[in-house]
Amino acid sequence: MFFHVKELQYRAKPDRPDPVYAKKLQEVLGGQYGEISVMMQYLFQGWNCRAEQKYRDMLLDIGTEEIAHVEMLATMIAQLLDKAPVEEQEQAAQDPVIKSIMGGMNPQHAIVNGLGASPNDSAGYPWNARYTIASGNLLADFRANLNAESQGRLQVVRLYEMTDDAGVRDMLSFLIARDTMHQNQWAAAIAELQEKEGLVVPSTFNKEYEKQDVAHQFINCSQGDESKSGRWANGPSMDGQGQFTYVENPEPAGQAPKLNPAPGYIHGTPANPQQ
Repeated sequence: MFFHVKELQYRAKPDRPDPVYAKKLQEVLGGQYGEISVMMQYLFQGWNCRAEQKYRDMLLDIGTEEIAHVEMLATMIAQLLDKAPVEEQEQAAQDPVIKSIMGGMNPQHAIVNGLGASPNDSAGYPWNARYTIASGNLLADFRANLNAESQGRLQVVRLYEMTDDAGVRDMLSFLIARDTMHQNQWAAAIAELQEKEGLVVPSTFNKEYEKQDVAHQFINCSQGDESKSGRWANGPSMDGQGQFTYVENPEPAGQAPKLNPAPGYIHGTPANPQQ
């Protein structure tokens, strides 16, 4: 059961209207690595969790916090659109000097959303549930979560650099700090699970079914051999189960397949057409 507390997690107000920046801010709301994505990802991972209760509780804690971040961003976008009607933007865009600046407003913010935010990215593409991952394997999921927070923090930092509005930067600085915590959180949870399960997902797969001779080979599949100096090509493997080796000139492995001619009803090209 969820309850809405009628207060933002962090209160911030922009210095001035900026409909163009409101469009940019949509990316970290409804983009692939936006707050809607992590909100849905963490909540479904939590609701589906069959592991220890502490993991379910942690997932629902952070998933619920992400709802608050969605609310904060939607509120900021609405504030950036406040007192910035389309007519003013259209008039400003008539001046060629500022057309490229003021003409970048998302018209749907006014036409469709009534000067409010929408569950879309900065290009207007609708948020998609396929952005989310909830596999049931917590180690795999937490690694996806760490990636999501890394990409999200990167985008928020870039948006911070794109404005000099002190109020907007104040809110973004809070989100950046929370993304710092969330990256640390997922890294800690990953480390805990790796101590119990090992590095490779899934840990339950029978290694007898795995072709061990290639399990720790780094295969050179491009021109040049600069990659052989990396940690991934030399020394003990990260899972502690073998030694990294570098294969400079890989040879094909396994059988050489040969496809049989298609049956007549397929009407394909005959293997030996008549002359």
